Amino acid sequence: MVETKHTERNKNTEKSLYSYSEMNTQTDHTLSGAPNGGWGWVIVAAVALINMFNASITSVFGLLFGEQLEIISHGTSTPALLANLNSLALNFSGLFIGPAIKSFAPRKVTSFGIILISLGLALCGFATEVWQFALGYGLMVGIGLGLISPSTFMIINSYFTTKKARAVGITLAGTGIGQIIIPHIVRVLLENYGYQHAVFGVSLLSLVGLFGASFFSPLKSSPITSNPNDNKEVKTLLTAPIEEPNKTVLSQRPQTKQENSTFWGKVFNYVIKAMDLELLKDYAFWSIIVGMGLVYTATINFSMLFPYFLQNSVHLNKSDTALCMSMVASADLISRLLLPFATEKLQVPSRVVFLFGTIGLLISRAALAETTDITSLLVLSALTGITKSATVLNNNLAISEYVRPEKLAGGLGLNMITKAILVISVGSFLGWIRDFTESYILCLHVQNIFLGLVIVVWTPEILNKMWRRNGKGVLDSAV
Repeated sequence: MVETKHTERNKNTEKSLYSYSEMNTQTDHTLSGAPNGGWGWVIVAAVALINMFNASITSVFGLLFGEQLEIISHGTSTPALLANLNSLALNFSGLFIGPAIKSFAPRKVTSFGIILISLGLALCGFATEVWQFALGYGLMVGIGLGLISPSTFMIINSYFTTKKARAVGITLAGTGIGQIIIPHIVRVLLENYGYQHAVFGVSLLSLVGLFGASFFSPLKSSPITSNPNDNKEVKTLLTAPIEEPNKTVLSQRPQTKQENSTFWGKVFNYVIKAMDLELLKDYAFWSIIVGMGLVYTATINFSMLFPYFLQNSVHLNKSDTALCMSMVASADLISRLLLPFATEKLQVPSRVVFLFGTIGLLISRAALAETTDITSLLVLSALTGITKSATVLNNNLAISEYVRPEKLAGGLGLNMITKAILVISVGSFLGWIRDFTESYILCLHVQNIFLGLVIVVWTPEILNKMWRRNGKGVLDSAV
């Protein structure tokens, strides 16, 4: 009897782990080759193109708007305010990204985000007051970027299973390439045509993303046609994420005896379902999104402080400072392309790769804070770029491995909201540390405290699940 129940539970767990790939094994598109091939690679190239001309825009904010903002605001605080507002709008768009993706296809959500970015930039071209920049760049561009990131990941997620990390790495490399070429385009436009034409030019370039979005073709759901005893499926199951499947997500929502029939009760139930707030009942999901949010906040803070640290604490000249920053960016870009091949070969779960990346970030930044030799700084900058890519690549992937497909949009949205809250709270605290102590070195070490906290919380949890899986069998992780 016990063995029979055990077998039934194993079958149910296997079904849950494969629910996504099984629902998407066929498509009307003759070139699909799903999963992991065919039309999916066309979509990967399309998303990379979208990222190249949209996600990379934040990297040219200072170059494109700096001089104009200095003229109209007569201060240095306005650019920082607009950059923070853009980041908050991007992440707080997670409040409605789940319902949006559920109600509309990823292509429509992505296209709307691209149009919003283009219109926001165009508004900045006409802007003569700070509030107009806040509306155009802070809110419209920020929300547009917030819509693009999860919706493009959703379409990639639908076409790939075992090669998902590789596909995501290529799409994120598109952002890196954009960060290399867009600044040169902006410089040429500014030098030859002036501020307003440069802004309009970048606004038009962002619309290139609509061409990429036109290639989005959703897979057609189909009945389960695969053999559960197939060796490839067994291999995938044995190398599935070490997280225990979310019991709240895997089970059907219990039916209450008496539904709340009041207006506000219906609204409350709708919000819960639309945003997948049931995910918040699960401790492991909280651990994932808060941990990744802390790493994201520390990374954002490091990116802002790094050039000031190099010039004011290490006393490098601008040339050497730029060289160190280029080393971080180059190593990050190369790693985004190569790291997925290694992790797929070794069959390492995304959350584990994210954890190793966090450990690497802590080590490299701790060493950077105490280093003054230019050669060592370049080596550590490269290590920082490599480990950073491990966290960036596996952010959404870790969410997708933990929640079921129908909850993924809500999970991505909750992850974004968590980031926004932590940027406001923890990010402000890190800024206060810098202002109060006037020490960039100390601020880097405080950042590492938050990275260390994630490592301390995640490591025992992950090791415990690995032990349970190895000791009781892979399928028993559903207990």
